[in-house]
This record gives sequence, C-alpha cells and structure tokens, in this order.
Amino acid sequence: MGLTFYWYPKCGTCRKAKKWLEDHNIDYNEIHIVENPPSRLELEELYQRSGLELKKFFNTSGQKYRDLGVKDMIGKASESELLDLLSSDGMLIKRPIVSDGTKVTVGFKEDEFAQTWS
Repeated sequence: MGLTFYWYPKCGTCRKAKKWLEDHNIDYNEIHIVENPPSRLELEELYQRSGLELKKFFNTSGQKYRDLGVKDMIGKASESELLDLLSSDGMLIKRPIVSDGTKVTVGFKEDEFAQTWS
C-alpha cells in the first residue's frame, strides 16, 4: 500500500514534499486537504500515530489560524475541542501530512522524509 499524502497545491512546502516523493519513486494517494480534509476520526488517528503534540497539527502561519485566535485557544482547549476545530477546516491543518497507516509525518523536512519514507 502506498502513502496517503494530504496536501494543498498552492503550498510551497507541499510541492517540495511531493517532488521529494516523486524523485524517490514513492507511490502515494494524493488528497487535497482543503477540498477533502481528514475527518475528526482520521485526524485523531493521525495524531495518535504521529507521536507529536496536537498543536503541531495546526497551520500556525495561516490566515484562518490568526483570524480565529487559535493561538490563545491551544493552551486552554481540550484535546477533543482542538480535534473538532482542526476537522472543521482544512486550512487550519499543517501540511503536508503523510501516512502509511502506521507512521505519520507533518510538514516537510527532507531528512525526516528520508528517514521515515525511504
């Protein structure tokens, strides 16, 4: 089974990650994160498999993040509330998210991709 690659085509980081996957001949299923965002359940599974803090799943440089004042919510909201918020809008989610059903990466760092997906 190939990877699931959640991305936003206008995102430069996503395009770099996609190029890396293609350059390394890695099969993936591409999902537009804004048009088809992961469900709350999918996000919860990705979060649990990632080993990362939930706040790492937020696109902190996005306009939506700033408009909603998410920065102020993160320390106060429950995990459940944060997952509900993330699943409400694909633009709130940091991207790309890549998963093989077991491992998960969020964002793109070439060395992390090489270690995880090679």
